[in-house]
Amino acid sequence: MKKLINLGLLATFLMFGNLFAQKLTGLEIMQKVYDRPTGNDMEATLTMTLINSQGDKRVRKIKQFIRDFGDVEKKIMFFISPADVKNTSFMNWSYDEEGKDDDQWIYLPALKKIKRISSDSKGDYFMGSDFTYDDLGDRKPSEDTHKILRTEKVNGLDCYVVESVPKDEDYMYSKTITWVVKDRWYGLKKEFYDEDGELLKILTLNKADKIKGYWIIDDVEMNNVQKNHKTRMQLSDIKIDTGIPASKFTQRMMKRGIK
Repeated sequence: MKKLINLGLLATFLMFGNLFAQKLTGLEIMQKVYDRPTGNDMEATLTMTLINSQGDKRVRKIKQFIRDFGDVEKKIMFFISPADVKNTSFMNWSYDEEGKDDDQWIYLPALKKIKRISSDSKGDYFMGSDFTYDDLGDRKPSEDTHKILRTEKVNGLDCYVVESVPKDEDYMYSKTITWVVKDRWYGLKKEFYDEDGELLKILTLNKADKIKGYWIIDDVEMNNVQKNHKTRMQLSDIKIDTGIPASKFTQRMMKRGIK
């Protein structure tokens, strides 16, 4: 009888333990998305396809490098083609320190000049795409107030639907809504709302692959519903943990480009 009681108590403890484990807050869910491991470094070829309202396409090829230095993640992108954007480069440094904004630079070969992206320009669209400079950085979960709206299944995957409202009233988006895949902790879909609360853009995940044990997002599409314009980003030739040197992420390298 004592064994039966003990087993019953154990079962009850496990049941309530599972219930408590599942009761995550919106902030905790978005923190898991932010902290999702993707390796120490990654290099890949990025294909950026711009699609206008008539369905016409412009394709740009980019070489991308990312490395996590612990307190800062650095990313650098080199445009390879077509000719009108070749040798343009972009660099982003995202810091873990609370309250510290990303540093961003763009190199324009026609001007032979590196331009620092100011905080006032973070809302500008990057190279004619539907991604702003701010979208290309890392937004810290602490910058928003998060609320779980519901849970639902999308494409056979269980998702948390989380609304995030910026604490800064002057931020470019009034709110975002993200569909986060349970236990994988990446966004399956994200809606962006403009300053008037109207739907502006929808980011959709087309494909994610597990590479070296990490979930890597390698195909997304941003649909600007107000402009009827889309941008698709596809990664290929992905290499993880190859030991990319720190010297890759410098302004000197931005000017030098891919050699």
